[in-house]
Amino acid sequence: MTTSTSTSTSTPAPHHSVAVVGGGLGGLTLARVLHVHGIDVPVFDLDASPDARKQGGMLDIHEETGQAALREARLHEAFLAKVHPGGQALRVLDKSGFVHREEEDDGSGDRPEIDRGDLRDLLLTSLPEGTVRWNSKVVACRATDGDESPGGRYEVTLADGSVFTTDLLVGADGAWSRVRPLVSDAVPAYSGISFVEVDLFDADTRHPEAAALLGGGMFFGLGDGKALLGHRETDGSLHVYVGLRTDEGWLGTVDFTDTGAAKAAVLEHFADWAPGLRGLVAEADGPLVPRHIHALPVGHRWPRVPGVTLLGDAAHLMSPFAGEGANLALIDGADLGRCLAAHPGDTEAALTAYEKLLFPRAERTAVESAAGLEAIFAPNAPQPLLDMFAGFGGPDASQGAVQG
Repeated sequence: MTTSTSTSTSTPAPHHSVAVVGGGLGGLTLARVLHVHGIDVPVFDLDASPDARKQGGMLDIHEETGQAALREARLHEAFLAKVHPGGQALRVLDKSGFVHREEEDDGSGDRPEIDRGDLRDLLLTSLPEGTVRWNSKVVACRATDGDESPGGRYEVTLADGSVFTTDLLVGADGAWSRVRPLVSDAVPAYSGISFVEVDLFDADTRHPEAAALLGGGMFFGLGDGKALLGHRETDGSLHVYVGLRTDEGWLGTVDFTDTGAAKAAVLEHFADWAPGLRGLVAEADGPLVPRHIHALPVGHRWPRVPGVTLLGDAAHLMSPFAGEGANLALIDGADLGRCLAAHPGDTEAALTAYEKLLFPRAERTAVESAAGLEAIFAPNAPQPLLDMFAGFGGPDASQGAVQG
């Protein structure tokens, strides 16, 4: 934890009782739940606008976490109106293209799929105008001391040089959180898995074989410690994550500005895979997008630090192989908002209650995520994943093994 003394200025910096850094799903859910309880807080986000970047693919929202959070936010009915029919379907193939498991979405599952962008828009539009302060990239956070802030006050500096202070600072700012160093020295480590993301647009018309192979929902093509993980999006496109267990430096050896060369480099790893599976990469539209998968240590937690806490990936970044990343962010935000509303005037009691929920839940899920990674990237995959599904029991247990 870093603590230093603030410097005086001629014009006092703007002050907020509560400030949220990060306008992702967790930060927005926190703001919404607080708004429901009559408490409006600013959310500082680095994006220039709500439409500055694509928000990612499909999310399956779990009954006990994500949906519980949306109920707390009084948005569950609006969420159900936006879910993707058929999105809970599943296919699991080996590298030869043999289908080992297939499930149709009959509408009875409890983990409906929604486009991440649609969910974010639902949260954004539920907040008062001006709640999110766009183009507000945080570059530094520090705790101040002195008689003027006996409970602990925090000073936050933005990229444009402006500064604000807050009594309660919430880090909802993702993997490389600027707030996390106030409470923890932990740094995300490379998980051993690299992703290359690809899209196939207007799939039923332009890529009918790929569309038929992938199906209507979640898709796993697994073997030899490699994976093709895909899903159909609401706009009719296919989004595929090419997963490789590889050295952290491998992505840096590929020229992703040359799409043809990048496809060839990726396909070298799938030389003996079925042509249809290779086609998910060979036929991809647009550039390929590389991404390393990082994770914080399993069981990451911190001592109670007055006036600051974390949620979502800032608190418990993990690989996406438990399917809970977005769901945890949602329930973290809802729990923190509910705890703050339940303890008016006693922030420390609220944060203690929140972290008592946060830490064990995150640890359990991180263990599941690590197990999912090993199952998906096992040399004899897909068998370990099939065994895992069978052990869970029930048709919905197989949903959400990966969440982008």
